Amino acid sequence: MRLSFLIGLVIFFASPSIAAVFAAETTTVHIETRDQLLILSANEQGRVYYSYYGPKQDAPEKLPLLGEAYPCAGGDFVREPALRAVHADGNTSTLLVYQSQETKKIDDNITETKIHLKDAYYPFFVTLVYKAYFQENLIAASTEIRHEENAPVTIDHYASQVLPFKADSYYMTQFHGSWANEANMVEEKLTPGIKILDSKRGVRAHEMRSPFFLFSPNHAAEENQGMVYGCTLAWSGSFQFAFEVDEKNTLCVTMGANPFASQLTLEAGKTLATPEMLTVCSAAGTGPMSRDYHAWGRKYGVRDGSNVRGILLNNWEATYFNFDHDKLVKLFQGAKDAGFELFLLDDGWFANKYPRNNDKAGLGDWEHNRQKLPRGVAGLCEEAKRIGIPFGIWVEPEMVNPKSELYENHPDWVIGQPHRPLDLFRNQLILDLTNPVVKDFSYHVTADLLTQNPYIGFIKWDANRYVSNGGSFYLPPEKQTELVWRYHEALYDNMAKTAEAFPDVRMMLCSGGAGRIDYKALSYFHEFWPSDNTNPMKRIYIQWGFSHFFPAMTQAAHVTSSGDSGIKFAFDVAMSCRLGMDMDLERMSRDDFEFTKMAISEYKRIRDVVQLGGLYRLISPYESPRSSLMYVNDDKSRAILFVYQMKDDTRENKSVALQGLDPNGVYSVREINTKAPILKDSVSIRGEALMQGNMSIPLDKKATSMVLELTREK
Repeated sequence: MRLSFLIGLVIFFASPSIAAVFAAETTTVHIETRDQLLILSANEQGRVYYSYYGPKQDAPEKLPLLGEAYPCAGGDFVREPALRAVHADGNTSTLLVYQSQETKKIDDNITETKIHLKDAYYPFFVTLVYKAYFQENLIAASTEIRHEENAPVTIDHYASQVLPFKADSYYMTQFHGSWANEANMVEEKLTPGIKILDSKRGVRAHEMRSPFFLFSPNHAAEENQGMVYGCTLAWSGSFQFAFEVDEKNTLCVTMGANPFASQLTLEAGKTLATPEMLTVCSAAGTGPMSRDYHAWGRKYGVRDGSNVRGILLNNWEATYFNFDHDKLVKLFQGAKDAGFELFLLDDGWFANKYPRNNDKAGLGDWEHNRQKLPRGVAGLCEEAKRIGIPFGIWVEPEMVNPKSELYENHPDWVIGQPHRPLDLFRNQLILDLTNPVVKDFSYHVTADLLTQNPYIGFIKWDANRYVSNGGSFYLPPEKQTELVWRYHEALYDNMAKTAEAFPDVRMMLCSGGAGRIDYKALSYFHEFWPSDNTNPMKRIYIQWGFSHFFPAMTQAAHVTSSGDSGIKFAFDVAMSCRLGMDMDLERMSRDDFEFTKMAISEYKRIRDVVQLGGLYRLISPYESPRSSLMYVNDDKSRAILFVYQMKDDTRENKSVALQGLDPNGVYSVREINTKAPILKDSVSIRGEALMQGNMSIPLDKKATSMVLELTREK
């Protein structure tokens, strides 16, 4: 990052009621990555404004003041604020002015800039923090808030970042949905007024709407051209994105944790650090933006991002709750015979007084069910080790069924409100992690299981409900609005301790599907479960949506019996992410079992390209009867192309224009993952011709697909 500025002198003449502020010169801060530039400037009164955010080559010579960098409520700013504080003396206004800035190189790639602001009168401080990842083209923005007043300060708005823009028009794409219908993309043109995307669900907060969006000035977002900004919040709780177009057609986007019912009390000397807002801008469409996010995610956003993920067999859709020791051991053997690299035991393995035979009982009683598993989890580990298949297990350490010994003994351990009936979702309640005793119990659910059973190499960490009746029986009355914030402080601490204590255990982030998919939680996990909907036709849309921000290696995509498209189509869809399966192999036909073995073998050979390569989205399922995407490795020597026919289509033009190849290279193209190839023989085609669309994919029937492997000839 390059930093240039003229040191500003700010002098405060404080009286009991007012401070006079003078700035001798203008202060300008440049924050840059490989392709983008963010400029902030202080005006003559010392108030800090954004001047520019976009491609380096488009930066203006004369810097405008687009909008205040961190506007505060109570003074002259009368729109959606970034900050609202009530000072110790009751003053509800805050006036922030520039104090200083500092920059430091964290390493050769990361530079951190801090811009220190102070209230013009009160000892109240706000630091704007920008961490620039040069090669990955990403800027992580957050805010640090502290004070030295003589009593606590109340804060009920604390945004992570504000971005102002000036353009003729504005287009925003949100990713919305519901359980089993996640990450649907909807783009709209913003009109004057305010548009808010938010979640008020506390835990599993992303179920209805994801904490990320696309924004494009002057035109709709396109895959391969035009300016586009991608923004995602690294925060698992309730969030708010406010898009406000004023009477001058200036857009201000305020982003961060949702202030709704989340008032915080800040003690003197303590620092409130907001979640990071991760932003990438691209002058060439959403494709380069996504590849930047994926490169950053693999290097910084998820655990072990340089290592390919293994292929697992999950028993859930094969058995649900109906299994025993012998049934699982048979599944172990089938998994080993088919070539799987991991077996995952899902829900239903625990509880005795109230056995976990459905989702109505047992949650919270983390003792193995003696009837189902007479030899315990340890016995399963012994059998898995004997057969030679690594073993994983499901936990939901934050939740409890009222029908459980845990709830009978500790009804005050849950999130709830006095004088109100229990409000159940999926027959369960949330444990109140703000209580240190409950937090410790929740941590030991996973830690004890892994310590006592060291052969366990995989954890699926679930969370199957959101907050309602949002009160704490532990927090005092004046701290009740801090529940969601304090909950996540405790949750992240437990996640971090688990990741640190068990570095060799792979972990999947699940929350009834996509209820908790963000780069803060993912920093402790290896992958996530995108949806409980495993129908491959629907998964094409779900995986397409999440691919805008998260690399393929993080998306767990499983082949199941859901849908009627057949096993090849299901495998072809799942192989474009991290492959797995939820099926009873014993019940499969011989042909399907043999196809499964072949597909697993093929995926092992190509997964380095899929999981670590650059993604190119070629044909959108929203715009065509077919969908297509491809992955290309770093030196462009190998590529994997996926084509899915989603509707019957008899049009003659079946060409697909590829991307990301070496235009001067000659590629051998052959169809893989099939026992009845449409492309009978391998063909050699120049990269330039492939990218011009000189290759036809002759699919016309719904739920047919092709996977092509491209290898540059030496």
